[in-house]
Amino acid sequence: HIYFHGSHIVMTSPLILVDGSSFLYRAFHAVPPLTNSKGEPTNAILGVSNMLRKLLNEYEPQFMAVVFDSAGKTFRHELSVDYKAQRTEMPDDLRLQIKPLHALIRAMGIPLIMASAVEADDVLGVLAKFGEREGFDVIIATGDKDMAQLVNDKITLEDTMSKTKLNPEGVFEKFGVHPNQIADYLALVGDSSDNIAGVPKVGTKTAAKWLAEYETLDNLVANADKITGKVGENLREHLPKLELAKKLTVIRCDLDLPYNMADLTRRPFHDEQLKEMLSELGFLSWLNALNKNSTDTNEKPFLKKVENVEPTENTSTAHYDTILTMSQLDAWLARLEKSALIAFDTETTSLDYMKAEIVGLSFAVQTGEAAYLPLAHSYPNAPTHTIVQLNRELALEKLRPLLESSTVLKVGQNLKYDYHVLANHGVTLRGIAHDTMLASYVLDSTGKHNLDFLAQKHLNLKTIRFEEVAGKKGTKQLNFSEVQIDVATRYAAEDADVCVRLHHALQAKLQAEPNLLALYNELEMPLSSVLARIERNGVLIDDDLLAAQSFELEQQIMSLEQKAHNVAGHSFNLGSPKQIQTILYDQLNLPILKRTPTGQPSTDESVLQELAEDYELPKLLIEHRSLSKLKSTYIDKLPQQINVKTGRVHTSYNQVVTVTGRLSSSDPNLQNIPIRSAEGRKIRQAFIAPSGYKIVAADYSQIELRIMAHLAQDNGLITAFQQGEDIHRATASEVFNVPLDKVSNELRRNAKAINFGLIYGMSAFGLAKQLDISRTDAQTYINLYFERYPNVKKYMNETKILAKEQGFVETLFGRRLYLPEIDSRNPMLRQYAERTAINAPMQGTAADIIKRAMLAVDNWLETENIDAKMIMQVHDELVFEIKTEQLDSAIEKIKTLMSGAAELTVPLIVDVGVGENWDEAH
Repeated sequence: HIYFHGSHIVMTSPLILVDGSSFLYRAFHAVPPLTNSKGEPTNAILGVSNMLRKLLNEYEPQFMAVVFDSAGKTFRHELSVDYKAQRTEMPDDLRLQIKPLHALIRAMGIPLIMASAVEADDVLGVLAKFGEREGFDVIIATGDKDMAQLVNDKITLEDTMSKTKLNPEGVFEKFGVHPNQIADYLALVGDSSDNIAGVPKVGTKTAAKWLAEYETLDNLVANADKITGKVGENLREHLPKLELAKKLTVIRCDLDLPYNMADLTRRPFHDEQLKEMLSELGFLSWLNALNKNSTDTNEKPFLKKVENVEPTENTSTAHYDTILTMSQLDAWLARLEKSALIAFDTETTSLDYMKAEIVGLSFAVQTGEAAYLPLAHSYPNAPTHTIVQLNRELALEKLRPLLESSTVLKVGQNLKYDYHVLANHGVTLRGIAHDTMLASYVLDSTGKHNLDFLAQKHLNLKTIRFEEVAGKKGTKQLNFSEVQIDVATRYAAEDADVCVRLHHALQAKLQAEPNLLALYNELEMPLSSVLARIERNGVLIDDDLLAAQSFELEQQIMSLEQKAHNVAGHSFNLGSPKQIQTILYDQLNLPILKRTPTGQPSTDESVLQELAEDYELPKLLIEHRSLSKLKSTYIDKLPQQINVKTGRVHTSYNQVVTVTGRLSSSDPNLQNIPIRSAEGRKIRQAFIAPSGYKIVAADYSQIELRIMAHLAQDNGLITAFQQGEDIHRATASEVFNVPLDKVSNELRRNAKAINFGLIYGMSAFGLAKQLDISRTDAQTYINLYFERYPNVKKYMNETKILAKEQGFVETLFGRRLYLPEIDSRNPMLRQYAERTAINAPMQGTAADIIKRAMLAVDNWLETENIDAKMIMQVHDELVFEIKTEQLDSAIEKIKTLMSGAAELTVPLIVDVGVGENWDEAH
């Protein structure tokens, strides 16, 4: 699943919520009658399970739930005796399928939820909002139009049966109203499935027209006397019923239901139970696939790609040695030293590369033969003398010449991690030639790149999972040092063996694509070592300053709480939306600017921001929320991430996460350190230079706009950049037809929104929302822009055509982004792919350029006698620690190297700042 985060496109697994009740009925009527050998009906079970399998294959979600209606009445039945009264009794053939379907879902490892006296719609609403608060993109699989009221930027609907998806724009396109108007819309037009009558003679167009004019049902009711004709009479006649209709149509997202992420966590298939059920149901195709550990031809429609089928082979016939004596180690060393390429892997005590210690090492030189060298296994409750293994220090010294040799070439899976682990033991890994993770990423940046998945995808091979040897994740999972050596050998040696096999398979594919091969050999592979050095350098953190900031913020937060209590006239919980809602709207009678999908007055950030312009309490609440988040997320957490040995924070730079080639950062995520607020910028003050050094930040100026000017070869943009003009002011002058020196700040702001908006495929709808103007005006601005910069429009059109022809787009340096949905019949998916096609070459080229700059700068730092370190890469910025005496010459060299990282039609400008800390330097 792809979503935008800042200036990145990021891949993540969404939370999938399935409306089981909706799909149960639809499957029953859509799938022809079907029975098992006992004559029991199974068509609804087959339809729902096929839909679930499709979702699993498409999104591979970690978190998912199927929600069904519970038996019995709900609060809506208490509100109206007519509610769903027209519904006929459930057919026996359908009722008989419910229990086995529930059992099948549980056997598939998918959480199944039914809340007593609560409808599935309300449970889905609560869970969707919960997932949104937890930071997930949420997909609700349903065919129920009522659910459209939940849609927003983070929550989308997917009708898996009809292959349609709805985002906010899609809801408006389909219904003519916005998601927050759906409940009002349904109250007006009625909902026959729930026996809600609506207003007679009011159809979809009339309801949409009224809500476009009056926005809410409450406003329409207040102005009912203005509605003319027979339809107006009907409206006024049915006014007493509209309040009830609205209560029946609103999905309740405020219910207190006892669910958390643990309740939504997928589990592995319960294989034996699942096989028994499939046999009982007569689903033989699926059963055969499980028994053979493969996928039958009939299963392929439920898979995202045929190449992702379940593996049919394993490594059971391979020969793996356990190295327990020095003579065995000598024999393997002799073999390894003669090999042109060896596969190499470490087994460790931790995923934290700065803390991890070696437990063992594995090697392979050819397919089907590998060895594991255990060095630090220690079984629980086992005497040490019973565990036969070589001394770790002695063995590593024996291996040092091999590992530090530049002529003995190594291949591995994420060798950057192994580099760090060996460095923890004083060994410098050299001869890093190939990395299967990076090869996979260069070939296709979408999807997974872990070893198990790649073995399945490219070798059709089933590997041993870590959980199979160490147990499931959690407190009971064994540290690898606690795994018995014979079990560890099979697992670890297999990793090295599979790595050899993968390397040959992936290299064959790269050899067939010269541009991708060059990208792999000349950029991604050498960059891995550069990133390892940056990570190991780390960044110095002033934890005393953060502690002082924490104390200062705590005082400010407490002061804000007291001020808020004084304004309200009593104490209350500033973290409780319900209490805030009561105080703002019931007690202080502030104007209601927006309502939640349940019809309650909203207290979200945008509403508080607007209210804060005229009222004190909303302003206090916004400031309180902002400071509390800063304190908990950054100021209090960063000191906990300082390495005790180095006194520095060491992030992980991830090469294979974003689909466009951008690097991402984790543990901690340095790319999310806030910069827009004064308090947020203070956090950067804690990123300091050691005594005698300065922090230097070098940032590409408007790099993606410059890339767009180059790709589009638009004379207007090229001229503006070549003449060194303020591009946003120049754009405003062109689009709004005013002299350059007469461009106001507001016009420049509008032009900036257009410039960056078009890069990300922003529509007139999005631009209108951002600039708070009408959609007509927004479209006029966009039209004017394309008139003044016609080659930009030409580039966008040609890029979409090219993407459709070849199925992918490329950066200037040959990096590809595949777009499987570019020919989708679903207009939303197709349009999204088209927007991505336009944006990805710019984002990807920017990523390639800064990576090329990092290689050039690192080579200079490594070969010249420069007292400087590259310590961070954040978006389009490189950050350094440089000796004060060498600042001037170093800065000039950095600017030269970064500016020369690519040859564009327009100049690459690098802005450089210097300071005692990151904030001063930025």
